[in-house]
Amino acid sequence: MNLYTCMIDLRNDGVALKFAKALDDWMGHLKGKGVILDWQLYRRKLNLASDNHRDFLLQIAVEDMSMLDQAFRTLGGQDEEIDKLYRAVHDQISNADFGLYRPFPDPERAERMALL
Repeated sequence: MNLYTCMIDLRNDGVALKFAKALDDWMGHLKGKGVILDWQLYRRKLNLASDNHRDFLLQIAVEDMSMLDQAFRTLGGQDEEIDKLYRAVHDQISNADFGLYRPFPDPERAERMALL
């Protein structure tokens, strides 16, 4: 399993519960299509975090890189429902930082992989 993580700040006019509902709709759609395994949204508590941390942390679980690729391909399709669900989330975000994590230690030792 791999975790695609997103640290998120909402726009000044963003409403946290509206964002959480829109995200639930969007992630539920992706999970229903089988392009993600699961997801979890967290919010900073008591403003206890460094300046490097954003207000929300979203973790999206995928099986492997091909599943993550399929999730991205789903977004790129010509589908009005997908566009509506995506926009309902994306339009509320002012800043987001992303990262991809894997369990460690792992048998692949990805640090050693290279095509050249």
